[in-house]
Amino acid sequence: MFDMMKRFLRAVWNYHNLLIIILTPVLLLPLPLVIQGKVSECAFVLCVMAVYWLTEALPLAATALFPALLFPFFGIMKSSQVAGEYFKDFHLLLIGVICLATSIEKWGLHRRIALSLVTLVGVNPGWLMLGFMNSCAFLSMWVQNTSAVAMVMPIVEAIIQQILNAEGEGEQRQRSMTGTSNLGLELEETEGPCDKNEEPIRTNKEPDEMEYTIPEEAPSQTNVIGQKIEGRYRSKREHMMCKGLCLSITYSSSIGGIATLPGTSPNLIFSEYIHQFYPECTSVNFGNWIVLCLPISIIALLLSWIWLHWMFIGSDFRVLFRPSGERSERETATARVIEEDYNTLGPTSPQEVVTAFIFILMVVLWVFRDPGFMPGWASIFLPEYAGYISDATVALLLGLMFFIMPAHKPSADKHGIKYEAMISWKEFQACMPWEVALLVGGGFALAEGTQVSGLSSWVANLLSPLGSLPIIATVTIACVLVTSVTELASNAATITIFLPILAPLAEAIHVNPLYILIPTTLCTCFAFLLPSSNPSNAIVFGYGHLTTTDMVKAGIGVNVISVLAVLLAVTTWGIPLFDLDTYPDWAPTPSTSNVTGW
Repeated sequence: MFDMMKRFLRAVWNYHNLLIIILTPVLLLPLPLVIQGKVSECAFVLCVMAVYWLTEALPLAATALFPALLFPFFGIMKSSQVAGEYFKDFHLLLIGVICLATSIEKWGLHRRIALSLVTLVGVNPGWLMLGFMNSCAFLSMWVQNTSAVAMVMPIVEAIIQQILNAEGEGEQRQRSMTGTSNLGLELEETEGPCDKNEEPIRTNKEPDEMEYTIPEEAPSQTNVIGQKIEGRYRSKREHMMCKGLCLSITYSSSIGGIATLPGTSPNLIFSEYIHQFYPECTSVNFGNWIVLCLPISIIALLLSWIWLHWMFIGSDFRVLFRPSGERSERETATARVIEEDYNTLGPTSPQEVVTAFIFILMVVLWVFRDPGFMPGWASIFLPEYAGYISDATVALLLGLMFFIMPAHKPSADKHGIKYEAMISWKEFQACMPWEVALLVGGGFALAEGTQVSGLSSWVANLLSPLGSLPIIATVTIACVLVTSVTELASNAATITIFLPILAPLAEAIHVNPLYILIPTTLCTCFAFLLPSSNPSNAIVFGYGHLTTTDMVKAGIGVNVISVLAVLLAVTTWGIPLFDLDTYPDWAPTPSTSNVTGW
């Protein structure tokens, strides 16, 4: 009987996605059939999409196509109207940014930036962690978080391998006498340490010095990135240090990504939502965003570093200020591998110079297009077209330059003069997150449908009792809610679901919509608890140094730090920056009439 039940449950689990796909619309069918009206019909579409997005029973991009299918059937929007929501200014901005990211990755500029920043802070484990956090956070400000982690993590893994081999240098020297070499310095040939199958060997040493080895009978395994998991951690301290370095990379990518509008998908989705539904709001721009969010990133990054240092390296912070001449064997070996990695890059190539120049020019043009405290270059040079140029125009102009500018001097061969651009379309396609682009388009279509049908107004009236709470309490509840949901759903899907709900709520309680939408947008990026919470966590987890428990324990602290940093910002310097304490003229006046439709 037990075996039959076990087989039945296994069969159900094997088809759980199919069951979710079928049962969800069936169970929600009373909404459009029994409670007739546009509000209930749009609610049916919203609920089905929310379940599919949260469970990922269907691919995220496939679910994003539901408004194009169902809105015309329910008479909510015409097919041509829905189609127009799937390509917005956001997509042009994304294309330009990905062109830049493609060039950065192709010509190795990311490695030079990362190694340079790490060299500045030193090789003490604590400073090394901070250096990598700074590097990854800086890269995440301009490229997608997943790309930043994929760029930096191989460098970190090479250094981890060197740390694992450093304390055995004497043994390595003896092996070298017999012709055995240390492969720990070779990035492509590094072997990962042991994983959760390792067992501690009890000795008379202190707990921190307990040795970790793989039992002799354990077979050789591979981690998810294809590296062999062999060897051993010589002490618990080494193992904890490896964990801390890995976690610092994925956490800093999310923290750094919130600092700029193009840094992460939720920021771009929020920006496009504001421009679409509040077109007269001009305060959401690159300059104001970085003034608000860069200090948040810095505060959260420093406090997260202290938290991770305390958890994985130790609570004695005095070692950070030890004279540089007093290096251990481990630190000397780490400095050597960083220096060798940097030397392999060679002198700065012309392609790196061109990429860096376009990158800096793009940032400058973004900041000074409409800085707010002075006339922007767009209004000075093109006064008759004020408001026509956006950040997407700048990104697209400079992004297309990468397809035009030659990467090398013209060279002739038997086929004639050879010409190669900085990037090719094939390379761009490999980096372009088409799933995100389609997901965002579906989100915009869903948001427009909630407005047209009246669902957003109905939800706002339903939640209007929250207006009796202090505004900071409402904001905190919203932040905790989206932070919890984003651990289970993708960041982009989470913000896409909540924007059409929270914006009408702000209008109903007569609060500046930015006061609620900005902090909740930032909090959707704080998915720190699970390997599956976002692709960055999955990449780091795949190197085999971490367990899910490690990520949960560390992630809770980083979550609390990040949410508190956001709340601090929106209640202090965010208020005068965005006039959060006043209800703006660009937001509609709340209606006192009840919305019907159920």
